[in-house]
Amino acid sequence: MKSITIQGQKRESVGKKSTKALRDAELVPCVVYGSNGTLNFSTEEKSFKNLVYTPEAHTVSIEVDGQTIPAVLQDIQFHPVTDRILHADFYQLSEDKAVIMEVPVRLTGRARGVVAGGALRQSFRKLKLKALPGDLPDEIVIDVTKLRIGNKFYVGDIKTNNFTFMHPDNAVVVAVKMSRTAMKGGAVADDEDDEDEVPADEVPATQED
Repeated sequence: MKSITIQGQKRESVGKKSTKALRDAELVPCVVYGSNGTLNFSTEEKSFKNLVYTPEAHTVSIEVDGQTIPAVLQDIQFHPVTDRILHADFYQLSEDKAVIMEVPVRLTGRARGVVAGGALRQSFRKLKLKALPGDLPDEIVIDVTKLRIGNKFYVGDIKTNNFTFMHPDNAVVVAVKMSRTAMKGGAVADDEDDEDEVPADEVPATQED
């Protein structure tokens, strides 16, 4: 998995007054939880640009006072009105200890059911999994080409490689459902091979709750 670097400064004081002063200076108070205790530090808000405001998943290399700590983001708090980052918690990585992370799901191919007039519904944009740091995948790729109207692709259908999903096997990741257009006009047969594949990102997908 790709990693980004965050430069920080160790915090000597962690009281409310100190925290407010940091935020006024557009700095974010942070904590790293590790096997040797906790480390309080601060970093610039812009440090989170490529970590939070992206669909990709990353590990983090935190550099504080000459020390480099491999970690993952565990929790982040935003201001309810301004959406500014108020606080961030990180968890230190160890090569021999599994970690839980959310990894993005990428769909490829064009579902046969969509060609026949159905609608592609993606229930999960990210999947939570558990793995050793060295086995964390950048993304989960699902080929939806063979899905027909009424078909579903479950978490249990995904081939795993040295990681475990934190979702039940019967959780639906993506499905092709009958659309209103197909019901009104009648769905065309979807048992013929498609000569031209169209990437899934060109097919409108709606998020399910």
